[in-house]
Amino acid sequence: MLRVNTKFDRPDPDLVERLGAYSSATIHEAQGRLGALSSKIKPVSDTMSLCGPAFTVRCAPRDNIMLQVAIAHARPGDVVVVSAGEYAEAGSFGDVLANACVAKGLGGLITDTGVRDTRELRDLGFPVFSLGVSIKGTVKETVGPMAEPVLVGGEVIRPGDVVRGDADGVVVVRREDLADAVRLSQERVDAETAYIAAYRSGKSVIEVSDLAAVLAAKGLVIEE
Repeated sequence: MLRVNTKFDRPDPDLVERLGAYSSATIHEAQGRLGALSSKIKPVSDTMSLCGPAFTVRCAPRDNIMLQVAIAHARPGDVVVVSAGEYAEAGSFGDVLANACVAKGLGGLITDTGVRDTRELRDLGFPVFSLGVSIKGTVKETVGPMAEPVLVGGEVIRPGDVVRGDADGVVVVRREDLADAVRLSQERVDAETAYIAAYRSGKSVIEVSDLAAVLAAKGLVIEE
């Protein structure tokens, strides 16, 4: 007998919503270049975007029985995060399960395996980030852990950590670091807005980024 947990602490919904205003790249940079999942995990459509607490589950390769269990027990707003051994040659999720997710109000899916029915997924608009696309079917045989830490895209993701995905990729923010990530992301946006204003005022990128001394120390000589 295998007992699985479905209960864990979720982050402040207001902070989750505020984090979702920032891009995955901004959040990654703001928290010290941490938390980026492998660039191999991509959205089915570059218009897809998600931000929510991770509901984690571990599946055997080419087996989606535990994914279906996770969908059944996840709460509205949760993002189902699937660790399945980085096996792209399996269509473990498609339009039927996506409709089940939409009916429950889930926030999205991130998986290190393959998905299928991508045209229907795009039409439905449910955010799906996957290692690849495959038409190959799956079995429903192997049970496994749920709502426990998983390794996906080179990052350990715990239940209740916040995942943010957009056209550029996915980043994870530890639940306890969420408030700091929001603050630091806004600081980065403010700094970048100032850089852009300086460029438009006529300053060069070397001036704005204060690179002259750095380049000189590295021995770079520019002849004009």
